[in-house]
This record gives sequence, C-alpha cells and structure tokens, in this order.
Amino acid sequence: MKRSIFHSDRAPKAIGPYSQAVGAGGAVYLSGQVALDPSTGQLVTGGFEAEARRAFENLKAVAEASGAGLGAAVRVTIYLTDLTQFAVANQVMAEYFSEPYPARVTIGVAALPKGAAIEVDCILVP
Repeated sequence: MKRSIFHSDRAPKAIGPYSQAVGAGGAVYLSGQVALDPSTGQLVTGGFEAEARRAFENLKAVAEASGAGLGAAVRVTIYLTDLTQFAVANQVMAEYFSEPYPARVTIGVAALPKGAAIEVDCILVP
C-alpha cells in the first residue's frame, strides 16, 4: 500500500520517530498534537483554554497540509489530564468543526508529552 507523508511548518516538528500525518488507503491519519508553539517548540502559557486552542490550531495546520482540512475529519480523539476540563475542550472543539460533526472519543490520561494538559488527533477521509 502506498503511503503519503504530510508535514506543516505551522505545527510543531515531531518530537519522536513519527510523521505529523500519513495518508494511506484513502484516509489521512494525523498524529496527536499538543499545545506546542511551532516557532519555539515550547508549551503555550495561559491555561487550559489556550492550550486547547493551540492544540487544535496545530491539528488544523497538519490537516490543511494534507490538502483536506478539518472538514474531512471522521474521527477525533481528545486526551485530557483533567476531565473536569471536558466542557472547555468541547467549547474549543466547536470552533474548529461544524455539523455534521466527526465521531469523537475523549480519554482521561495520567500525563501527556511535555506536560501538556490536552492532546488531539484525528482521522480524515478526503
């Protein structure tokens, strides 16, 4: 199966042995994005909402680099270190997606890379 690799300079560079996104079999699989500022590689400040917005901005940049954009999302996964922030995550997500919304999973986790409070990934079907 042929794979296509996608990258955006508007999202942080991968911090491990993975690609920002891989297209295969008619779908594009976006790696998880945390709230790293692409220009500094540092976690943004300003609290959970600022982190959530930056994580979704990073995801959006990679989705656009694939040629599809977030409008092609069929599945989104959100990882939260604090599930009491669920409503804020919903509010921010609503800024990036419109109806019909993609399917979604939200998972509470003990920790995320770089000490982030939120990580978001998704699958696109252009």
